[in-house]
Amino acid sequence: MSEENSSLKSNESDPGEYWKANLKLMGWLLVVWFVVSYGCGILFVDELNSISLGGFKLGFWFAQQGAIYVFVALIFVYVKKMNKLDREFGVEEE
Repeated sequence: MSEENSSLKSNESDPGEYWKANLKLMGWLLVVWFVVSYGCGILFVDELNSISLGGFKLGFWFAQQGAIYVFVALIFVYVKKMNKLDREFGVEEE
């Protein structure tokens, strides 16, 4: 066994664990996406409209602009978390 192989962490050797962690992360991000887009933009719009943000009702703001900001933030969160996950499992790009 070479030195490089012996220095691998135990979690680096199981690609199934990597994909399990990846799917768990994606699942949580999709839950956030669903709650913001469908929940705040459609289901809870009447309750949110009782709050005003910048002169607009909050439900309207979420449906028109807020969801887009959250989607962009989710992209950055996904990139940061996946880079960390890649390093943890030894599959990062050089």
